[in-house]
Amino acid sequence: MAEAPSAAAPARYPGAEHDARWRRLVLPSGYPQPEPRERYHLVVIGAGPAGLVAAMAAAGLGANVALVERNALGGDCLNVGCVPSKALLEYTRRSAFDDDDEAERFDAAFERLRHVRAAIAVHDSVERFTEAGVDVFHGSAKFVDQYTVQVGSSRLVTRRTVIATGSHPLLPPIRGLAESRPLTNETVFDLKRRPKRLGILGAGPIGCELAQAFARLGVEVVLIESETRVLPKEDPRASALVEYALDEAGVVLELGASVVAVERRGAHVSIEIARPDGVEEIGVDEILVAAGRRPNTDELNLAAVGVELDAQGRIVVDRYLRTTNPKIYAAGDVCSAVQLTHNADAHARIVVQNALFAPTATTDGLAIPRCTYTDPEVAQIGPTADELERAGTPFDAYRVDFAELDRGRMQSDEGFAEILTTAGGDRIVGATIVGRDAGDLIAPVAIAVSLGVGLGDLGKAVLPYPTRAEFLRKAADQYRRTKLTPRRKRLLETWFGWRA
Repeated sequence: MAEAPSAAAPARYPGAEHDARWRRLVLPSGYPQPEPRERYHLVVIGAGPAGLVAAMAAAGLGANVALVERNALGGDCLNVGCVPSKALLEYTRRSAFDDDDEAERFDAAFERLRHVRAAIAVHDSVERFTEAGVDVFHGSAKFVDQYTVQVGSSRLVTRRTVIATGSHPLLPPIRGLAESRPLTNETVFDLKRRPKRLGILGAGPIGCELAQAFARLGVEVVLIESETRVLPKEDPRASALVEYALDEAGVVLELGASVVAVERRGAHVSIEIARPDGVEEIGVDEILVAAGRRPNTDELNLAAVGVELDAQGRIVVDRYLRTTNPKIYAAGDVCSAVQLTHNADAHARIVVQNALFAPTATTDGLAIPRCTYTDPEVAQIGPTADELERAGTPFDAYRVDFAELDRGRMQSDEGFAEILTTAGGDRIVGATIVGRDAGDLIAPVAIAVSLGVGLGDLGKAVLPYPTRAEFLRKAADQYRRTKLTPRRKRLLETWFGWRA
């Protein structure tokens, strides 16, 4: 669950008026708790993507629904995640800064992200949900028993409950880190002034995205990663292209380095890092931690209702998203290793069906794509080629470089698309796309994977020319050429010999 937007925030900073509107929408001051109904069909704990979708869908079907959120509606995605980070990235990608003062550049970018966040907050507002018939309660929820949820002085009696409390940033056990008051995704978008130098711990998607965005705003960025490459969970060729782009943006990459200790010294932070060749101290103005997340479960009193957690602190669920208490369901980050908004959305649709009706919807067959929104973007669905090779799974790969496409030549596009299929067949098992708009280009592949459409059939689609989407036709052409065996080639030669 995202941190509440502070009602005591300063009134004068770039975008302050947008933040005031955002707060009014997702956490209105003086909001009165509704009178609880005698009994709810569904109580949803957590108003991030999973909770919001579940509550709205259930209410739309006519169910009595209560939605509980201890902070701001919208969760991480709206308030401190996808929306502000992508707004910042897009602004720094599209805007020309050559002659701008660096402080003015920073202010303009943060004002823009606050404007975008406030505009989108309308969809997640308290008013929208109450008008839809959802009883919205503000406060921390805890189970009294499997049919009762306590929120402050309110007791909510329910037939079924969905836990959708999300996750929070994890601080690694590094000496002095917690005491140094580090930034996380929950606080970095509250910055009111441009730091001159920023250290980022973790070169996963969040670390890489924010490293590139801040570097474009004139901030000296040091990106520290214990693995030997950025985006270590992605295809190594994708990592290499992003690494090159970060280097071009001026990001200092400390790869294969571990942080030994952190110390705040007044307005500055000292980071002690260890490399194979020795130990070095780096000085920055702020340190941002982007090194993992942990589910939000501490306040729920789960032991009272027999809901179990796994070794990573996630709620244990079955394929129907039922917890170890069949009256209680879970959705999104709190129960899934795939911590993505669209995964939470998919979970919400499953739990509404199963909690209100017959439990027939499952997570079986869910194909969840992911995207890192750096420039170039990196989109992935299914396993990478490296993962398949390590697992000893045979596969075929069909790669198209965007520079081979006419649109790519027109726009000097770099990057590539690679589709992986079953060995000797055309069933798609995975795909990697690196380049401009990769997150959009992965969409038809995701549809094909979900519906079981093979690469050969994908190639039958007529695509507009010239577009980067033509990679699909090119990859399908490569697949079809593999079907031209020597025997078939001889038969064709004989056929055309007769027709000469």
